[in-house]
Amino acid sequence: MRQLALLIVFSLAVFAHGQDASKKFLAGAATSNITPPIGLPIVGGFTPAPSSHIHDELHARCVVLDNGEKRVAIVVLDLLGAARQMYDEAARLVEERTGITRDCLLMSATHTHSGSSALSENRYSLDEPLSEYQAFVARRIADGVARAINNLAPARIGWTVTEEPDQVFNRRWFMKEGTVPPNPFGGIDKVKMNPPRGANLVKPAGPTDPEVSIISIQTPDGKPVALLANYSLHYVGGVGGSHISSDYYGVFCDRVQQLLGADRQDPPFVAMMSNGTSGNINNNDYSKPAVKSAGPYSKIREVADDVAKVTVEAVKGIQYQDWVPLDARFSDLKLEARKPTPELVKWAEGVLAKPRLIGGKTSVLEIAYAERTLKLKDVPPHIDLPLQTLRIGDVGICGSPCETFVETGLELKQRSPFKPTFTHSIAGGYFGYLPTPEHHELGGYETWLGTNRLEVQASVKITNRLLEMLESMKAAK
Repeated sequence: MRQLALLIVFSLAVFAHGQDASKKFLAGAATSNITPPIGLPIVGGFTPAPSSHIHDELHARCVVLDNGEKRVAIVVLDLLGAARQMYDEAARLVEERTGITRDCLLMSATHTHSGSSALSENRYSLDEPLSEYQAFVARRIADGVARAINNLAPARIGWTVTEEPDQVFNRRWFMKEGTVPPNPFGGIDKVKMNPPRGANLVKPAGPTDPEVSIISIQTPDGKPVALLANYSLHYVGGVGGSHISSDYYGVFCDRVQQLLGADRQDPPFVAMMSNGTSGNINNNDYSKPAVKSAGPYSKIREVADDVAKVTVEAVKGIQYQDWVPLDARFSDLKLEARKPTPELVKWAEGVLAKPRLIGGKTSVLEIAYAERTLKLKDVPPHIDLPLQTLRIGDVGICGSPCETFVETGLELKQRSPFKPTFTHSIAGGYFGYLPTPEHHELGGYETWLGTNRLEVQASVKITNRLLEMLESMKAAK
């Protein structure tokens, strides 16, 4: 009778959870320090300069999930971006050390503009050997994933979506006729990125996405393990001159840990903020007069605090699950590469042949885009673009190796078979901006050759391939 009673209790427990009680869900998280040495150039502007100070450390933030059937890892890096060959080397090291294959390893960059370069010397080349810093970051990714596996323990997982609309604004604007300045190639665009405030502004050239998508992981008794957030906001900036900083992404992680009361745990709690589809989004409202800065890092702290507060409030309503399905897909999409015309090559050669006179008429932008034009002259005609999708329960995650426009992210959310769905931009490589065909028609910084390097229909083809990959996971048993 006692054995029968135990069997009944066991069966009721299985029924109550709606799953096989023999299934185990494990999670582990860890961070690896990827701070570059002082003196390496800070990337993000057109004239990189050596760093002089480290304001806050940069990290590879890692989480590993294991449901007994599949093991997946997510890594978010405090970098502007990284070359595909660096990610490929990291994937090789991760598989060699842990057995996690490339399709099950999603790596993306936050896009801080206050770090050193993990791009190649020629960012358009896939043949260059890894720099010392790239090799270091690849090793630290593998270290972080291995340490997250060392921390694997029974866990439960849940997700939700909230909003923070007050920190996202479309940065591309229509202006009154005749007021858009010439682009570096001598043409006139229909829109201006980060326009001057004032009476010449007409309206933003696109929408925003205010959603903060959240995946939260806890121990079975409710202790925070890790939290992954996704928000479609470009970097914030306003750091100290020549400082290394993780921008608002790192401050968000620290603030979430504080608000959740997860400080000084063993193993440590890990928060992660991934960059969504923010290619045409920043936190500057150009329809209003500029607000005087309260000093370096003040805006970063403001944005991070606002997003962290709505995130932690939303976490309170999450319903956690003891087991969820996991799945992953990886695909190379062949796209045409944009290449300069003979006329554009001639223009670039002419610009670079001019003497660089102090106070001369040749602008920094002209020089930069002339140099980029000549670098693109001999690139291969096609690019194999790495795309990725993950399934975590009912959540779909896409990985795009570009600074993806918000319209693409909104379309993926609307058409995906998974609800919610969100996108990690700058994932698995760095292939420039990804405007939609409609935005290519408008022109502007994000569409210029050298900022953009993919065919005009690239966003459409990428969206369709990612949706196919999501549908494939939805249809899988």
